Amino acid sequence: MKNKTVIITGGASGIGKAAAELFAEAGANVVISDIDSIQGDEVIREIRSGGGIASFFKTDVAKPEQMEALVQYALDTYGKLDIAVNNAGIGGEQNTITDMSLEGWQKIISVNLSSVFYGMKYQIAAMLKSGGGSVVNISSILGAVGFAGSAGYSAAKHGIIGLTQTAALEYSAQNIRINAVGPGFIDTPLLNAMDAAMKNQLIAMHPIGRLGKSREVAELIFWLGSEKSSFVTGSYYPIDGGYLSK
Repeated sequence: MKNKTVIITGGASGIGKAAAELFAEAGANVVISDIDSIQGDEVIREIRSGGGIASFFKTDVAKPEQMEALVQYALDTYGKLDIAVNNAGIGGEQNTITDMSLEGWQKIISVNLSSVFYGMKYQIAAMLKSGGGSVVNISSILGAVGFAGSAGYSAAKHGIIGLTQTAALEYSAQNIRINAVGPGFIDTPLLNAMDAAMKNQLIAMHPIGRLGKSREVAELIFWLGSEKSSFVTGSYYPIDGGYLSK
């Protein structure tokens, strides 16, 4: 990973933070983006204190002009873009379809799905200029199945897989690989609002008997970003403790 430049959206916490740390440990130039600049700056300090190379760029991924600016920042700072991890997302409004607000639907589609399109639009263009790269889009197990009360989230995560497969068809012959990762329920700040009883219900849905850890997902992201996965493109990789096997 030395001299490789990586963009990670939603890199201030959870899976994104774990991925940023792993890429930095391997010698990559890491550009973390997030809407939370305070936590983002803290992650940068931690990485630099460990000898890693990292920068922070505040980004609202739902705004295409900010996603374009993020890519330009990576190019201006490190000269090229080799790997992009489109990880930023929200849980969004939990409601049945008839009760879901239009605003809630639009927000989750913008943040979780449109952002991945915006990211790839500018990331791939930059990679084409430097001869190739790897894009890893973070979907979910709910990109493969439904989940009552999460219509917006599930629709967005299904959409990420379709975007990933289409992009792979369009650009793999030009040395740009695009893949998707489907985490199960991971013990991240996204679950902090849940009480113990609800968390235990989630744990029971995973045959492995626990929630996943951010570092475990980061290891898969890292592999897909690296040359060790050089023949892998257009794929969707669940990492779910057996959730989808039921």
